[in-house]
Amino acid sequence: MSPRVVVLDYGFGNVRSAVRALARVGADVELTADKQTALDADGLVVPGVGAFAACMAGLRAVGGDQIVDRRLAGGRPVLGICVGMQVMFAQGVEHGVRTDGLGEWPGVVDRLEAPVVPHMGWAQVEPPEGSVLLDGLADERFYFVHSYAARSFPLADEPAPGEHPLPAPLVTWSDHGGRFVAAVENGPLAATQFHPEKSGDAGAQLLSHWVDQLR
Repeated sequence: MSPRVVVLDYGFGNVRSAVRALARVGADVELTADKQTALDADGLVVPGVGAFAACMAGLRAVGGDQIVDRRLAGGRPVLGICVGMQVMFAQGVEHGVRTDGLGEWPGVVDRLEAPVVPHMGWAQVEPPEGSVLLDGLADERFYFVHSYAARSFPLADEPAPGEHPLPAPLVTWSDHGGRFVAAVENGPLAATQFHPEKSGDAGAQLLSHWVDQLR
């Protein structure tokens, strides 16, 4: 049976391309904002294009913040794409205005410091050892369209007293006027700053790796 995947429809994102790309790699895909359907699916994809603040407003309007939080609390897979990745961080800063994100990861998303912004086109990434999403794809290029990114990934080095240490997130990096976070794999939560649905065979392989984990 094909894994059931919901692409969250909250008014922001390259949703049709994402639906087609996921269907091509074997997922049974539905585009919806229905809360229960999104909670029950084997996998949830949170797309996003445009401004951080606008995407957060759109997510909250359909209860997307609660959907993501409840899925992750239950160990249910979520994949963020582009601004759908950015909103997983604690805050986004645009034009001097700070907006709270979903807070699944610490850190701030802000404007790239590069001679040419937006960063648009194909670029290589630097996946860490053990990456599942990017297994066999270290030499491939992926398609980026963005002006903002997380340029660090701050996590506590040591667990709090009494807490058990958790596996460290796997962080993939890329470069445009400086290093930025290109992808993260963190238990049930994974995300890419680039668009796998626009990244040809390499992007299809990445999505296939993610869908395979849902089986």
